[in-house]
Amino acid sequence: MPAAGDAGPTGAPDPTGVPEEQRRELELLAVELAREAGAMIRDTRPDGLGVAHTKSTDLDVVTEMDTRAETLLRERLAARRPEDGVLGEEAGLTGGTSGLSWVLDPIDGTVNYLYDLPAYAVSVAVVVGDPTTTGAWAPVAGAVINPRTDEVFHARVGGGAHLQTRGRSLPLRAGGLDTLGQALLATGFSYDREVRRLQASVLADLLPRVRDVRRMGAAALDLCHVAAGRVDGYWEYGTHAWDRAAGLLVLTEAGGVASGLQAGSADSQEMIVAAGAGLHPVLRAEVERLVGAGSPTR
Repeated sequence: MPAAGDAGPTGAPDPTGVPEEQRRELELLAVELAREAGAMIRDTRPDGLGVAHTKSTDLDVVTEMDTRAETLLRERLAARRPEDGVLGEEAGLTGGTSGLSWVLDPIDGTVNYLYDLPAYAVSVAVVVGDPTTTGAWAPVAGAVINPRTDEVFHARVGGGAHLQTRGRSLPLRAGGLDTLGQALLATGFSYDREVRRLQASVLADLLPRVRDVRRMGAAALDLCHVAAGRVDGYWEYGTHAWDRAAGLLVLTEAGGVASGLQAGSADSQEMIVAAGAGLHPVLRAEVERLVGAGSPTR
């Protein structure tokens, strides 16, 4: 295995140290797993689906299908990649010996899924490093599927980002906008009610100064929509590795940029700011100014 930092097929440094042939295989597996889990949660969704339990707050729900989808993904990985670690939103971390870990969000946008709104996703990524530690991991390959539209966003390091839709594979490229005035932005809100009040003040300041703001409720899809140029930028506080791992790679392979505030790591659980290369520093500076030093939304 080459050392991290060796040039990948595009000539850019490869931070993963994973050979191109293996990255391609991992990308294909991520797509396969996302498709299978996506079909399962779409096609076997129970009538009258309810909340199984809540997590961080009373608003942070889990359905029986979250658990079933993660179990399916873990079973497939145990059969196909038994030496890899697995970090799932519902069942936590299972260690491995290969240096690779799969990061799974069995249903990103669970509240949308609960209400049968067609904006939820399965996110499957494989990373090098420790996915439980900020700054200690990097995505190698990943896929995000919206089961209701049957769109699959996928990427591998050095391979570009692509969208499978209606039997076609389309390359993705983030938008080229570099000013806020015409920007269509996306955001999300915390499950913590107090944090939401502070987030609302950021939104209230930005909203009159941009084209519009969307709140779709699935972070993985938001990142992929930036990659596809469907929105120009996105910011959110409080996402986790499973929300971001696949979408971050799709975004960066599409030419987009993601970071925390003050150019901090985009794998932080704090703020993530994502946009095309021209808009990113502008949006990040505005969010940084509005959040302010010492704010809980930092």
